[in-house]
Amino acid sequence: MWWPTAHARWSRREWRLAEAAMSSSPLEKPQIIAHTQQGLNYTVFDCKWVPSSARLLCLGSFPRGTGVIQLYELQGGRLSLLREIEKSKPIKCGTFGASSLQQRYLATGDFGGNLHIWNLEAPELPVYSVKGHQEIINSIDGVGGLGIGEGAPEIVTGSRDGTVKVWDPRQKDFPVANMEPAQGESKRDCWTVAFGNAYNQDERVVCAGYDNGDIKLFDLKNMTLRWETNIKNGVCSVEFDRKDINMNKLVATSLEGKFHVFDMRTQHPTKGFASLSEKKIKLTVWESGTLPQNRDIFVTSGGAGNLHLWKYDYPGKLQKKDSEGREMGWPLGQPLQNVTLSTQPISSLDWSPDKRGLCACSSFDQTVRVLIVTKLNRV
Repeated sequence: MWWPTAHARWSRREWRLAEAAMSSSPLEKPQIIAHTQQGLNYTVFDCKWVPSSARLLCLGSFPRGTGVIQLYELQGGRLSLLREIEKSKPIKCGTFGASSLQQRYLATGDFGGNLHIWNLEAPELPVYSVKGHQEIINSIDGVGGLGIGEGAPEIVTGSRDGTVKVWDPRQKDFPVANMEPAQGESKRDCWTVAFGNAYNQDERVVCAGYDNGDIKLFDLKNMTLRWETNIKNGVCSVEFDRKDINMNKLVATSLEGKFHVFDMRTQHPTKGFASLSEKKIKLTVWESGTLPQNRDIFVTSGGAGNLHLWKYDYPGKLQKKDSEGREMGWPLGQPLQNVTLSTQPISSLDWSPDKRGLCACSSFDQTVRVLIVTKLNRV
């Protein structure tokens, strides 16, 4: 008679354990799957999905010191090379952000400080070209194109020469805005730039990060420095979760394995924007990328060849009050998944704007990888 009783108790206990295990099972979380990869014979600095297509661009430098643009198409589970374009200068960065969906022109910044805009259907000569900076263009971003952001189609560039410039391709030779150190101030290497707050025809900001840890927010409507802070380590990337809404969140990644999420909804008069910082990644955090279909999910890339997937959790209250009764922000966040893909740093990544969970990243092992992130609709 004891066997059925003992067996029944064991079954209930095991069921409870199994139920608990299922609720915390790693398989219940999003998974980062390497779908395909392509070895390259050059150093790749940036990769971008071509909007409204299954095509992928890789930008970089051949060992002989020339630049390269390679166009790949995802066919039958592998990357097929469609076109290779060699240019005189190594190409550091690119964006489609200031182009229409019909044109899909690529804007690039190179090691010679040149800003070029290319028609990929006829890439022999640029459709727009300007000597934008005295030194390498480290970072580029676009807004007003692809149906993202109101106002003029504009491009922002950040350079080693310490300047941040905003360009309108309809205006030849001269920037529409130039943010540079005041006379007598030392010039810092600008590593990253990003547009934000472009929710109507008038409002627009540019955020820039520098090698000494400075983050500066420039208000282009009033042509003023709206806010600045220092995160103590070189700023590798900055990104707003959306460019075409009122400022909501800003992710800033840095050296020493740390990144910060700033709550941009509420600016305290003396403390600025509240932030959450994390240091759960080995070595440098090179890049961050917000999921186009869900602004609360973003991925960061690490110097140890790893990717970390995060979700931003809003608190019950969007603001709290300081000791003097003034409102300040209150950010929160949680890790979802991580994976190691390479023995070398992952220096760039880009989500597909069309297919949720489709991502591309490039690393210094001269490889570009196409990734699939599952179960993002359940997060």
